[in-house]
Amino acid sequence: MPHLVMSPQLYVLFSTLVEEASGILYGPQDQQVFASKLTDHVLDLGYSSLLDYYYRLRYDDPDGNEMRRLVETLVVHETYFFRELPPLIEIADHLTALVKQRGHARVWSAACASGEEPYTLAMLLDERGVLDQVEIVATDISAAVIARAAAGRHSPRSLRDGHPPAIAARYLEASPQGVIVSPRIRGAVTFSRLNLIDADGVQRLGLFDAILCRNVLIYFRDDRVLSVVEHLAKMLRPDGLLAVGVSESLLRAGTSLVCEERGGSFFYKRAS
Repeated sequence: MPHLVMSPQLYVLFSTLVEEASGILYGPQDQQVFASKLTDHVLDLGYSSLLDYYYRLRYDDPDGNEMRRLVETLVVHETYFFRELPPLIEIADHLTALVKQRGHARVWSAACASGEEPYTLAMLLDERGVLDQVEIVATDISAAVIARAAAGRHSPRSLRDGHPPAIAARYLEASPQGVIVSPRIRGAVTFSRLNLIDADGVQRLGLFDAILCRNVLIYFRDDRVLSVVEHLAKMLRPDGLLAVGVSESLLRAGTSLVCEERGGSFFYKRAS
């Protein structure tokens, strides 16, 4: 099998193309992993030259299909059930209160990866007796990972130590071979592919009472973070909540949102 070597110059060319398409920033520290995944993909396609493949992406991919396949190869989809649980509990309580006020609510899990986050939220809402009154929308940039999410079949690593055992036992069938989500929870989430930098696609989703966009903005440049967050803010209802990862903060981004603490977790809201 031929061995392909990615020069620093080629890394800049490829990483720039990928960032333009996905918003994901790859820095010098990412070059080794990026090069390994990309060269494996290029060899699988039968190319013997990285430059030939670059020309394919740059000049002979009018519909962007090959670029989407490359992005799916590169993106990390690390998640698991009940991850960073306290903010999800607060979101579930927020949605429950809205259901009691007006009978329905909508929530969006953006960059949901293989679906453990929206499924966890669905379990919490069912525990509160309001699942049927909440529309749960989940999206990710990867069509392949969305298909896996919709199937409701997950690896054993998707259920880690420290999960709430009563909830897990009620809704998840766990074995050494993997974890299967119950039909009720699986049917409560609508999955679709969406690139977060696609402002028109985001707008078509409509307004939400809560948006979860956790552990994804850390992969964007600051100016891209601001752009994406402003699009998300427009999709929030006046009393809606935006949740980001516990290690993320929007305060440095200078957005139009204001920060609010609830139950020890921090959320962002549209300014009055």
